[in-house]
Amino acid sequence: MNDFQQFNRSSDDRNDDFRVSPNFNNNQSIDGVRRLSNNRPPQKNQARPSLIGLSIPTNFSIKEEKKKAKKIKKARSKKKRFVLWSFVVIVLFLVGFGGYFLINGLNAINKVFHGNVFSDLAAPFESNVLKNQNGRVNILVAGWQGKGSDEGPLTDSIMVVSVNIKTGSAFVLSIPRDLWVYVPGLHSYQKINAAADDIHFRKAGYPNGGMGELEFILNKQLGIPIDYQVLVDYQAFKDAVNAVGGITVDIQSPNPLGLYDPYAHLKLPNGIVHLNAQTALNLALARGDGPGSYGFPLADFNRTQHQRQILLAIFKKATQLNFLANPNNISNLFNSFGNNVTTDLSFKDILALVKVARNININQIESFAFSYGSTYNHPHPLLTNYFSQSTGQDAIIPVKGIGNYSGLTQYFNQLTSSNPLVQESAPIVILNGTNKVGLAGQVKAMLTKKGYHVAYIGDAKNQYTNSLIINQSAGGEPKTLAALSSQFKGIPITSQVGYSGESSEANGYLASFVIVLGSNFKL
Repeated sequence: MNDFQQFNRSSDDRNDDFRVSPNFNNNQSIDGVRRLSNNRPPQKNQARPSLIGLSIPTNFSIKEEKKKAKKIKKARSKKKRFVLWSFVVIVLFLVGFGGYFLINGLNAINKVFHGNVFSDLAAPFESNVLKNQNGRVNILVAGWQGKGSDEGPLTDSIMVVSVNIKTGSAFVLSIPRDLWVYVPGLHSYQKINAAADDIHFRKAGYPNGGMGELEFILNKQLGIPIDYQVLVDYQAFKDAVNAVGGITVDIQSPNPLGLYDPYAHLKLPNGIVHLNAQTALNLALARGDGPGSYGFPLADFNRTQHQRQILLAIFKKATQLNFLANPNNISNLFNSFGNNVTTDLSFKDILALVKVARNININQIESFAFSYGSTYNHPHPLLTNYFSQSTGQDAIIPVKGIGNYSGLTQYFNQLTSSNPLVQESAPIVILNGTNKVGLAGQVKAMLTKKGYHVAYIGDAKNQYTNSLIINQSAGGEPKTLAALSSQFKGIPITSQVGYSGESSEANGYLASFVIVLGSNFKL
């Protein structure tokens, strides 16, 4: 066992070694270090004895060892500093790179939402309550050709996007651009798309200018409340289509050849087609009024149908690509939108809408339009053609007459209500077959309060003892039928229209239900 091994034994072993041996001589030490036999210094390279039993090389120098340790420490320190600074440089680069995109993105966002960097940076960390109507947010979206258009700022596309933030459902409703309405700023009846031309509109609670007036008309005349508005020119529309890499739509024209409009430079076959930005814009503008056109039997109504179809296709493609998850996509999109989109939505509003949109099934977003003439196989059309003698313009008015938009209001309420009676909106006629003055009006007030759609009240041709409900719905409004059966217990309901008696009173009325009140009726 050498000296090093002896020293590293257990403490108990070392205690035994430290005991004095009876046979030790003058050349030994009680501490276990052997004494030198003479006083000659050790030769070079000869092991020098250690005070604790370790052999120390004779060439050992404390100063040299300190120098070596210092050099090693210095080398390691340099290496650490190099790694540290490399890490710092990489972090700064990433921060700068991300900061560039962050600032660039915020600048792009500010172009559209007119905010500031500080408010936009804080927006993701702040809660925001969207303006809404009992849990429903209505956004007016209008499209126009832009400042360079020869036609001026006429809105060729007017839609209301309605989102239920409670249920995560949504629909899109088109407003005909040729709808004849009263435009306050122009002090006359005009097509509704002319409202956007009034840059002088000022009204408390509404945005200034044409979009504010358009919002005012929809709210006050059509009974459609608007929470936010967005005006998009066609360059932004094309940018959106380009951003998602084009869209796919299903063309279902009644013409077997598909769609053709030379004025819009559009020709598409029926079936699934992929559209680039320009073709999508052409489809959004086409209404089949060019020579030789086909596939547009309803003209502007077909155009609004395609506009809704394109809008939903953009939403769907963006959702599939998880488009908004990429900051670069957002930056590029808002950069292009900056000069082509105006809105009163804030960045916080957009973030709140995005949270709601995550819960919406894009395939279940519905598309609607007000029924026109005898088209759409609708038994109760809401709109019809009109020619203005004073202006020489062809327009569209409600079937109930100029300025009477109650049917349009009722239809919108039907789309947005959770009441099944309002959803079915079955038209009901109430006829007073007694000598009690005002009885039909009293029944109307009672039913209207519960959500029934009372389309007309009047006097019956004759007076009757017995009351009767004539059902002309052909099974189309089952919830209303069930509610009437419960509401008027004891009053018989028939689907037979006769030529005498109470059932004859239904002749000439297109209502789903006709209620004839007899003298036996009690309110």
